[in-house]
Amino acid sequence: MAAASKGEHRIGLLNGFAAYGAWGLVPLYWPLLKPAGAVEVLAHRMAWSLLFVVAALLFVRRWAWVGELLRQPRRLALIAVAATVITVNWGVYIWAVNSGHVVEASLGYFINPLVTIGMGVLLLKERLRPVQWAAVATGFAAVVVLTIGYGRPPWISLCLAFSFATYGLVKKKVALGGIESLAAETAILFLPALGYLLWLTAQGRSTFTTEGVGHGALLASTGIVTALPLVCFGAAAIRVPLSTLGLLQYLTPVFQFLLGILYFHESMPPERWAGFALVWVALLLLTGNALHTARRQRKAAVVPAAAVETPGARSPDQASLEA
Repeated sequence: MAAASKGEHRIGLLNGFAAYGAWGLVPLYWPLLKPAGAVEVLAHRMAWSLLFVVAALLFVRRWAWVGELLRQPRRLALIAVAATVITVNWGVYIWAVNSGHVVEASLGYFINPLVTIGMGVLLLKERLRPVQWAAVATGFAAVVVLTIGYGRPPWISLCLAFSFATYGLVKKKVALGGIESLAAETAILFLPALGYLLWLTAQGRSTFTTEGVGHGALLASTGIVTALPLVCFGAAAIRVPLSTLGLLQYLTPVFQFLLGILYFHESMPPERWAGFALVWVALLLLTGNALHTARRQRKAAVVPAAAVETPGARSPDQASLEA
């Protein structure tokens, strides 16, 4: 039993590394799709993702959720909001990578946990512990420093962070599995995406059929690039603790940041290093606090269980007296 549990945990970790690693390395993929523009790439991503997830759902025969969702207009409306927000996130990210802003895009996913916490306070009236307040304040200071460093607010980072945090909030309300949610969202996006691609073709501006078979295949594979990491994430989420997933999520922006500096050779003047350093301090505060809280909760769960005496068992006090 223990061996099986360890095996499941190992599988979960491998899937977690695969999911967050793939998301971290995806900046290497988007430039391969040039000369397609960001909007054309985005439209292909929407259209091909639906085809891929439908094939996956046909394989696992998981369709019961569709009828249930169609009978709930409020959840459908939330799915439409999620689809809109993730469209903004995807579009800005693709444009940022192909325009030489990989480092700034990575910052968006570094500050995303801070934005999520801020939304929890403002929208869900959640109460923060002092350490969390310190992390949010440090994150705000980082944005100020980066604004001075860039000579403008880091709008790419902020747009990615706020859109993804909003997407996470909406998905929490919808409460659908990863593949199911992506299927519903891309179903809503499919017709606008297809319409745009047909319009591009009619205007003679589509690159799908004019840049060779290899280019067309790369555009079609946007569906796999989108959905496959999500499948791995789903496999990880049911096998490893949330605290572990919380740590693994930092792989994505770390990989993106390193690619931006080492592969794309983007500049990092001292003021940007200072801003990033403040963000990392904020994340260290958050992570340390989360791990401390998780450890305390595990101890609290173990103590009541240990206090229940079984027939013939001795209490710790009895054992010490007999010794």
